[in-house]
Amino acid sequence: MAKKPTQKDEAEKPADGDAAKAKKKKMILIGAVGAVVLVGGGGAGAYFMGMFGGKGGGGAHGDAGGHGAPQKDVMFVELPEMTVNLSTVDQRATYLKVRIALEVTDKTVAGKIQPVLPRVLDAFQVYLRELRTSDLDGSAGLFRVKEELAKRVNVAIYPSKIDAVLFKEIIIQ
Repeated sequence: MAKKPTQKDEAEKPADGDAAKAKKKKMILIGAVGAVVLVGGGGAGAYFMGMFGGKGGGGAHGDAGGHGAPQKDVMFVELPEMTVNLSTVDQRATYLKVRIALEVTDKTVAGKIQPVLPRVLDAFQVYLRELRTSDLDGSAGLFRVKEELAKRVNVAIYPSKIDAVLFKEIIIQ
């Protein structure tokens, strides 16, 4: 038989409906907070990557929008291939073969390198012959070599200055 609703049952029904509504509101609130955090985090990440012109990491777009300093044309000065003996403790011959390009942003600097190229190559030869194979281990070792070579070029072409030394090929035998 069907049970007739009593006053007690009638009082419990609306309470269950209110609990369901409260649970639904809570889920909507959690979803909204999650969406705000997700959008805010994505916006902050985009800002720090430089997509909004901020002072962040200078992402893929960097200063391409015409903002900030205009980007200069980059030129590369190719140096002849060099092969040198490396300094070793034992009597085994170890050779370093290297092809280098110098990065400059000014045509006048590129023009000043050619007349003093023998001086630059001599400075490179003297420095590279004193290296050991352990000096060339890893990216940190190569970075130190690049910095030292850049210093030597800048001394040879002073008061002009290059921007970077680039390894096109480096082989140790």
